[in-house]
Amino acid sequence: MKGLRLHNYWRSSASWRVRLTLHLKGVPFEYVAVHLLKDGGQQNSDAYRSVNPMRTVPTLEWMEADGTERRLSQSLAIVELLQERFPTPSVFPEDSYLRARARMMAEYVNSGMQPLQNLSVLQRIKSELKGDDKAWGAYWNARGLEALETMVQPTAGRFCVGDTVSLADVCLVPQLYGARRFALDLSPYPTLLRIEAACAEHPAFQAAHPDRQPDAAPA
Repeated sequence: MKGLRLHNYWRSSASWRVRLTLHLKGVPFEYVAVHLLKDGGQQNSDAYRSVNPMRTVPTLEWMEADGTERRLSQSLAIVELLQERFPTPSVFPEDSYLRARARMMAEYVNSGMQPLQNLSVLQRIKSELKGDDKAWGAYWNARGLEALETMVQPTAGRFCVGDTVSLADVCLVPQLYGARRFALDLSPYPTLLRIEAACAEHPAFQAAHPDRQPDAAPA
């Protein structure tokens, strides 16, 4: 894989997962900003639709050794590909059961939480259904984090699965960041907060943090 270009948005949790995996593996990439709020949402432009018809971020582009240009979207699919192409350091435990547990916890976030608080969902709830988008997002975050706090207990060490960063941590940290945007009280999740604090000390997590991205909005 050569010339990796990551189409992403600084505050997108799915984008963050891929940035984080690239930094964990030390893989250089070009940062291509797709602003989800400017110009009616740059993801809705004809130019970006040609890159990703689903109009979501992230999308990874690269060139193979034979000159073939390729694209891939959906964060966990991208992470899986990066794991296969750049196997060390691994974001999956060696033990098959623990590997499945890491995937399970990642899916708690990827399937059970993040899509329900995605920008397009919140915009529809607020603008078209006249609902309380903040309360909606907070509810699904609380429900998911409550489950994660319980499910992480059997395997937690310094990180979600023992003392090595895994896919579970890659998904957890961006989701906690997102939960704070809904003013959610995170004190009921002490194990998750402890893991988050450990992750915050890791250089890859620091480099991938939204506030350090070139398109980050001023504080």
